[in-house]
Amino acid sequence: MQSFKLSLRFPKPILSGYSYRTLHQKSELEKIGPVSSLLKSRSVIRFRGTDTVKFLQGLLTNDVRRFNEPVGEKTSTLVTPNLATVSVPPMYAAMLTPQGRFLYDMFLYRPARPEEKLDGTGSGPGSKSDESFDIFADVDSSVLDELLQTFKKYRLRSKVDIENMQEDFSCWQRYGGNLYKQDSSTEEPEAASVGWGAGVDRASISSSRGVNLGWQWFKDPRLDCLGYRGIFPSNTTPPLIEADKETDEQNYRLWRIENGVAEGSSEIPKGEAIPLEYNLVALNAISFDKGCYVGQELVARTHHRGVIRKRLLPLRFVNDNGEEVEQEVSPGSEVVDSSFGKKVGTVTTQLGCRGLGVLRLDEAFKRSSALTVQGLENVKVEATRPDWWPAEWFQEH
Repeated sequence: MQSFKLSLRFPKPILSGYSYRTLHQKSELEKIGPVSSLLKSRSVIRFRGTDTVKFLQGLLTNDVRRFNEPVGEKTSTLVTPNLATVSVPPMYAAMLTPQGRFLYDMFLYRPARPEEKLDGTGSGPGSKSDESFDIFADVDSSVLDELLQTFKKYRLRSKVDIENMQEDFSCWQRYGGNLYKQDSSTEEPEAASVGWGAGVDRASISSSRGVNLGWQWFKDPRLDCLGYRGIFPSNTTPPLIEADKETDEQNYRLWRIENGVAEGSSEIPKGEAIPLEYNLVALNAISFDKGCYVGQELVARTHHRGVIRKRLLPLRFVNDNGEEVEQEVSPGSEVVDSSFGKKVGTVTTQLGCRGLGVLRLDEAFKRSSALTVQGLENVKVEATRPDWWPAEWFQEH
C-alpha cells in the first residue's frame, strides 16, 4: 500500500529530514481524524521459555503474572479461522536500577495461544499445544543493545531466551481525531482490546486483527487518550491503516507531549528519573501488590509517603505576548521563577514550541506568569495540568 505522509509539521526536529512548520494545537490532529504512525524509535524483542514470567516478574515494575491467568470462556461468533477468540491486553512496565531510578520502559504483549484461537472451522477453540511461552516487548531502539545485555546479565540459570526481533516486527500507534472519545463512550467489551470501530461494528473485529498469530490493535495500556498500539510483522501492513492517514512519528510524539506523557530512555532520563515524578503510577506501569522486584524499595517508600512535590508536566514556550516562539530550548534547560531567580524545575523534552518538564507543582502553578527558561529570559514557560490527572493530585497542591 502506498503511504502518503500528512502535512502536519513541526519546527526542525533533530532526526527529521523534512522542513517543518509548527502544529499549534492538538486540535489540529483531532480535526483530521485518526492517524497512524510507524514508530521507528521502538524495537521488538522476544522472551521465550518456561521461566519467562518468573524472570520478568523479578525485574519489572508491573505484575507480569497476569499473562499466566486464564482468559475466560468468551469466544467470538464471527467465522474468522485462525484468529484469536480472546485477547490478553498488553501491559506497560519499567525496569529500574537497584536504587529505584528509571532504566527502560516497555510494552509487553502475550500472543494468543493455540487454544485461544478458533479452529479450522471457525466455530470453536483450537487444540492446546506444548509451544514455548512467549512474551514480546516493544522497547526503546536507542538503548536496544544495552537493554538486551542488561536482561542477559540477570538471566543466570533461568530458562528464558532473549532475542532481538527488530527485523521481524514493527511497532505502530493509532491516535488523534476523536478516537478515544468514541471508545470511552462505548460499553462494548471488545473495544478495550480490538481496535477502533469494534465497539460499534462487530464486523470490524475481524478487520482490526492481523495475521494468524493474532496480532491486533490494543488500547494503549497507559491512557485512553493515547489511542491504540500494536506490534505487527514487518512484512505486512497493519489493519485499519489508511494510505492518506499514515503520518510521521513526530506527530505521535507531539500528541504525547501535549498529553503530558514521556516515553523512552531519552525522555525519561536513564539512571536519574524517579518513576513517580514521571507519573508512571497513573500510566499503569507500577503494581504495589506484586511483591519484590529490582528497585522496589524507593518506589514503595515514595508512594506511601504520600505527596509527590515534583511531576512531569506539558510545557509551552511563548514570548511576552503569549505567542509561541521558535527559539530552541534544549532539554536540560532550567525553568526559573524570574521574580526571585529560584529554580522551579528542568525541561526534559523539547519539540518546537512544546515540551515536557519536571517542575515543582506549587511554584509551577502559583507563579506560572513568572516562569522563564534560564539564559533565555525572553522565553516564558507555560505549564498545564493534563486532563487525565487523578483528582487527588490537585488536592495535594
